[in-house]
Amino acid sequence: MKKQIKEQGQAYANFLSKSTASYLMILGTTGALAGLGLVMVLSSSSVTALSESGNTYAIFLKQSLFLVVGILISIVTMRMKLSHWESLAKYALPIGTIALILPIIFGQNINGNRNWIPLGSFTLQPSEFAKLALILYCALQLRKHLERRAKGLQSNAIGIVSIGSVSFLFLILLGRDLGTAIIVAGIVFGMLFIAGIDLKVLLGIFSLVAAGGLALSITDPARLRRFKAVIDPFAPDIYKLAGWQPAHSLMSLASGGLFGVGIGASKQKWANLAEAHTDFIFSVIGEELGLLGTLTVVFLFVILIYAIFRVAITTRDIFQKYVITGIGCWIILQVLVNLMTVVGIVPVIGVTLPFISYGGSSLIANCLALSFVLNVARREPQFVAARLAHKAAKK
Repeated sequence: MKKQIKEQGQAYANFLSKSTASYLMILGTTGALAGLGLVMVLSSSSVTALSESGNTYAIFLKQSLFLVVGILISIVTMRMKLSHWESLAKYALPIGTIALILPIIFGQNINGNRNWIPLGSFTLQPSEFAKLALILYCALQLRKHLERRAKGLQSNAIGIVSIGSVSFLFLILLGRDLGTAIIVAGIVFGMLFIAGIDLKVLLGIFSLVAAGGLALSITDPARLRRFKAVIDPFAPDIYKLAGWQPAHSLMSLASGGLFGVGIGASKQKWANLAEAHTDFIFSVIGEELGLLGTLTVVFLFVILIYAIFRVAITTRDIFQKYVITGIGCWIILQVLVNLMTVVGIVPVIGVTLPFISYGGSSLIANCLALSFVLNVARREPQFVAARLAHKAAKK
């Protein structure tokens, strides 16, 4: 047994030492998450889809279409010249700003947030794509910061990214989307930390931002009830209001046990757990696939995030390094906030689980972001050399 474990460990170590390891891990985990997401969207949305459209598969078919679009876009962007991404970054601020203004003017109010644009039978959430635009903008600005410092010129990293970051946050909050605002602020903080900004300075700014977010929450009755629901979602005065979702989410997770009740057998999705196929799909996974299912999802995300930062570490280009770091922070924050919401650690703020939750804007934006990471990974000299060697061996 010990010999077998040692051999498996050695095989794993050999795989990680390969130049193609990060690329394959990102492809594999993304495919696994997206595939599981389709299955769970079908299971968790069937009741809602039947009641809304009379077709059990309506939401599942939409998500399948979104995934196909995301894959096709990724295939194209993964082969784009990286210089084109840099050119796009120069216009990221105005593009992102316009994208965030559109919902304010033409948007549809959903669950109190005005960040959706209706497009026939579909809706578009521009803020998902604005996240990537902000990452490109910050990466370009931080590279300029380093170039100025290298020339002995005065430069302030926080100041150089603040114009775009504050503008994006203001427009997102204008649409009352606190969840997206938290993710965006976290991405900027993560990129500044990687850029070498003093942690004490970042913690000071974080404290101010957190105080502002808390003020926005406690001055809004609906958001204040969500905070109270974190303390006790089953409280009589909270349960049927803000406590309903977190309470039934906990019920769903608790009833799954170790192996779950089986795919399609969830009871909470029958009009008990709101947003079962979007923000709370992880609860349905816990109920239907059990603790093992939830741990598998977490494990896949850990591998994905690890592989993303491996690419960030190995690439030599500063712009690419910052963009990949921002994308890694985006995935980490999105996953953490969603999971903490599902288990009742933080208030419900409407954050989806990447590649698993239903939502075309989120899925396509995530695919687009990872296509950049894969683009960088496949252009690394070691990867190119390994691919050429593999082709030569086949001849």
